[in-house]
Amino acid sequence: MSATVRFAPSPTGHIHIGNARTALINWLEAVRTDGTFLLRFDDTDKERSRPEFAEAIETDLRWLGIAPHRTIRQSERLATYDAAAEKLKAAGLVYPCYETPEELERRRRLRRAQGKPPVYDRAALKLTDAERTALEADGRKPHWRFLLPNYDGDPAEIARRDIAWDDLCRGPQSVDIGSLSDPVLIREDGSYLYTLPSIVDDIDCGVTEVLRGDDHITNTAVQLCLFEALGADPPRFGHHNLLTTASGEGLSKRLGSLSVGALRDAGYEPLAIAAHAVLIGTSHAVAPVASLNELAGMFDLKGISRAPARFDPEELKSLNARMLHGLDYEDVTDRLAILGVAGGEDFWEAVRGNLEVFADVADWWQVVDGDIDPVVAEEDRPFMADALDLLPDEPWDETTWKAWTSALKEKTGRKGKQLFMPLRLALTGLDHGPELARLLPFIGRRRTMSRLGGPA
Repeated sequence: MSATVRFAPSPTGHIHIGNARTALINWLEAVRTDGTFLLRFDDTDKERSRPEFAEAIETDLRWLGIAPHRTIRQSERLATYDAAAEKLKAAGLVYPCYETPEELERRRRLRRAQGKPPVYDRAALKLTDAERTALEADGRKPHWRFLLPNYDGDPAEIARRDIAWDDLCRGPQSVDIGSLSDPVLIREDGSYLYTLPSIVDDIDCGVTEVLRGDDHITNTAVQLCLFEALGADPPRFGHHNLLTTASGEGLSKRLGSLSVGALRDAGYEPLAIAAHAVLIGTSHAVAPVASLNELAGMFDLKGISRAPARFDPEELKSLNARMLHGLDYEDVTDRLAILGVAGGEDFWEAVRGNLEVFADVADWWQVVDGDIDPVVAEEDRPFMADALDLLPDEPWDETTWKAWTSALKEKTGRKGKQLFMPLRLALTGLDHGPELARLLPFIGRRRTMSRLGGPA
């Protein structure tokens, strides 16, 4: 059965690797079922929502390979939410409350002191019309709460009621809504919190699966009650584990280094980020993939662990390198041209095994085709003179290095690191890198002579 899924970020900042995990899980479900992916901007917070953040989120998703089939903005659907709110008010399922945050906090402390759960006591339901009129005349504006169906007859007598569902990721789940406060749906200024608009959108857009982080499990029980109150069939819910930092800290937008944009700027491949974000914390090994379609075929909602998954940038770096090492020349031809890297397939084959990010290939091209600072120890000067004397004539190929170093070994008696490291330092300025047998033909005889201390 094809699924209709949604990713619903608030455009109040840049999305991070944890948000990308949720977006990708939903996208893969759409790909796997030949379904529909909705991008919904939860932008009813007028003070914090910014168009530039929405644009950045769309850019990040597009770079990851996610192409929404439809994009909606909650700020454009307020009349629809107003109609749903009025329907609930008329049914007596949403009621006005006038307590200030300070008053609510005092009540919570009192209930804790009495050994009771710190939930809202529904005192506002007992207000008379005259009392409400007096409060409003005193300048108080109501916020509106949804009356949870956790009572028999008298709403003041809250009873246990378990709301259960079969979670697509975690299996059977149950939450006692008798342990919850009636959620606020509408603020004093008339603006909506997340809950009601989300339910209305899911109904109107025909969302069949809601896949999100497991920090929303309790919210699901409330939302199932709202679907029922609005006379709609609910979607199926699945709650995946959350990503944390390597130290176990929760991810947040303030961790700019883990934003998708920052990871892109650091040179990571989108498919490496996708594979790592999706497969970490599952029963599947984190491994390179060739496409999101391949990743969709590997991924299984039931294979997600219940424990948080730790995101380690070093592991992403390793995966990124492995992915680059497996790319064929045909995969990167256009990207090499953009970076101004010549050398063709032979050069790519020579250096790809030494890349951590793709931009490293330009550094290696600079090593062979540009100006570098050769490193020659004073005690190695006579050795460099011998190397110059024995330097073969061109044309050069991959056999040139062996012929040259064999002649040097025979003349100087040097071998192993003592033979090869001074040459590497002189020819590349580095103590590491690709095989010099493959690089030497690209460096060429003229540059080699110059770097060994001979004429330019």
